[in-house]
Amino acid sequence: MALPNGLAAAPAADEELGVLQQPLLLRRSQSNTTSQIAIVGSNPCPIESLDYDLIGFFNNLAVENIAGTKFVVTSNMMLAGKFMVAFLVFASSNLGLTLFASLITAFIAPEAAGSGIPEVKAYLNGVDAPAIFSLRTLLVKIIGSICAVSSSLNIGKAGPMVHTGACIAAILGQGGSKRYGLTWKWLCVFKNDRDRRDLVTCGSAAGIAAAFRAPVGGVLFALEEMASWWRSALLWRAFFTTAVVAIVLRALIDVCLRGECGLFGKGGLIMYDVTSENISYHLRDVPPVLLLAIVGGLLGGIYNFLLRKVLRLYNLVNKKGIFYTIILACIISISTSCLLFGLPWLASCRACPSDASEPCPTIGRSGNYKKFQCPPGYYNDLASLFFNTNDDAIKNLFSKDTDSEFHRSSMLTFFATCFFLSIFSYGIVAPTGLFVPVIVTGAAYGRFVGMLVGSNSNLNHGLFAVLGSASLLGGSMRITVSLCVIILELTNNLLLLPLIMLVLLISKTIADVFNENIYDIIMTAKGLPYLEGHAEPYMRQLTVSDVVTGPLQIFHGIEKVGNIFHILKHTGHNGFPVVDEPGFSASPVLFGLILRDHLISLLKMKAFSQNPTRLGPDAFLQFSADDFAKKGLGHGDKIEDIELTEEEMEMFIDLLPFTNTSPYTVVETMSLAKALILFREVGLRHLLVIPKVPDRVPIVGILTRHDFMPEHILNLYPSLVQSRWKRLRVRFPQLSIFI
Repeated sequence: MALPNGLAAAPAADEELGVLQQPLLLRRSQSNTTSQIAIVGSNPCPIESLDYDLIGFFNNLAVENIAGTKFVVTSNMMLAGKFMVAFLVFASSNLGLTLFASLITAFIAPEAAGSGIPEVKAYLNGVDAPAIFSLRTLLVKIIGSICAVSSSLNIGKAGPMVHTGACIAAILGQGGSKRYGLTWKWLCVFKNDRDRRDLVTCGSAAGIAAAFRAPVGGVLFALEEMASWWRSALLWRAFFTTAVVAIVLRALIDVCLRGECGLFGKGGLIMYDVTSENISYHLRDVPPVLLLAIVGGLLGGIYNFLLRKVLRLYNLVNKKGIFYTIILACIISISTSCLLFGLPWLASCRACPSDASEPCPTIGRSGNYKKFQCPPGYYNDLASLFFNTNDDAIKNLFSKDTDSEFHRSSMLTFFATCFFLSIFSYGIVAPTGLFVPVIVTGAAYGRFVGMLVGSNSNLNHGLFAVLGSASLLGGSMRITVSLCVIILELTNNLLLLPLIMLVLLISKTIADVFNENIYDIIMTAKGLPYLEGHAEPYMRQLTVSDVVTGPLQIFHGIEKVGNIFHILKHTGHNGFPVVDEPGFSASPVLFGLILRDHLISLLKMKAFSQNPTRLGPDAFLQFSADDFAKKGLGHGDKIEDIELTEEEMEMFIDLLPFTNTSPYTVVETMSLAKALILFREVGLRHLLVIPKVPDRVPIVGILTRHDFMPEHILNLYPSLVQSRWKRLRVRFPQLSIFI
């Protein structure tokens, strides 16, 4: 059943979804990417490993070289004393990159805006938003992400990499793209929903592995955060995929270590160095870490709260048209350039340390000691953070033996700037990610805490920066196991394992008191109907018959062509019950369920007969499996494309051979909470409700995803709002003035 906001049901999705909130998507495609159940008897291919690492390496290579060239040119002008010209070059290059990324996103593939993780997560839960895995979305995601990240916006590439990996998997899973003539017959074995869903899961794991060179963390991220259904076979397939990514990335990095990658150097794929020899922590080091975790959880809750408000504000701008969205992106770019170039002037120059591990000051390359406007022998500590890519800033913050490198005021300024810039930069019309901005913001927060603790702890400032990143990640994203492994793979330091586990658990627990995780907030803002893995307590008070709404469209076993055409044209339902009437059976019997796409295929092939007669067992001889196979990425047939004559309208179709005769059914008195668990765990699109007594119409209604959404249920029964049990949440009524 088609969703009013343009969404379509994925393998486990529903239909007839009411608009929950005004979505933030800038443009709605009219195509319907309704997924179909796999043809009964098909043989899913067991091979699901794909190589996604080249794009990840290309992204990092492009970002480092584009951004590096920009910083080198700007620094050379500053060395020549041309500060105003340097600012104009810096700001104009940032604006040009942002403008280009925004234009191609807004006009070519608005589905590529944002990180893409909420859309992929919703798809794996059963919701297929239009064109999120199309070829144009993939291309815009890659090019737009490179330009946006290179423009010094406080955004990351990890989220877009997850979406990129999922796009590659989805396109390969449908045998390529027929629209662009890219088809591979050997991949047609993947053209069923289970394999396509597994491929997308492997693609999302590969995206994280390619972004952070964290293969195990990528698998756990897909398991913990992305996938709604998991099975043992998928575990080793995802692990094999990320292992291939790690091996090939290692080979490509060796090429860069030989100096053949331009300004990429070691690049953002190299592990952040936080190893400190002979460092151990004791019981007295735990209280500061606990305090860091608690405050990090509070900051994470505030971060999510502010991001929700900013997304609502940007939604009002998006409603005004594409011109305003482009202007908004340009304003954010100009503001960011002014802050990055202007704030370092407030910091005082610091003398280069005599025991520096690298040349000081840094000139013409990335490093810890940026000269900026300082005289020879001095460096600007704030410019070392602002005048770098996010990857280099994280390396500087995580680096060991640099406890005296940064001043407290500089670190506090950097933290506050990154905190708010990452919030305001995310919602623009461009591919943007949240992972890296949260890491760099948390690292600044953790290093500031380390400065306050000082010599009272055995942990150096770099280790505090790692713990700060963990606390803010846990407080905003509410992920524990996978984040712990990703951070360990990033830093290559097992010393911090117990402390990182403690910080993630505490920060997540504290932040859960205030609001949901950041991806759930974005999915709600975009109107993506995500089904949680648990039922709300008030659902136990209701039965499935309490939420089933009508009218219900029913087809007979042998139906007139005109009736089918009229119903398909005037309803958006994607599933219809088929009832065998007396004359062909002793009493009305629920025969099964038939999908909209299958009906359109029958109309298109004009499988009609002059008289209402059964086709018999030879009905399938005139059809092939491809006639009813899944149409790729929203390019399926539409009822508006079917042309029928008046004579054909009076003919008949025998629907019984094409009907799913074993749909999932529940009795009308079944608990709504139990039905939700069944619906989600089995991965259903339709759940048929049958009467408790046999002397009634054999079908009461159809439950879809919409019927299980809390907004729909509470709208039907407003009295449940008062009695609705919620987890303890702290509310801020005084902040309502900012809504």
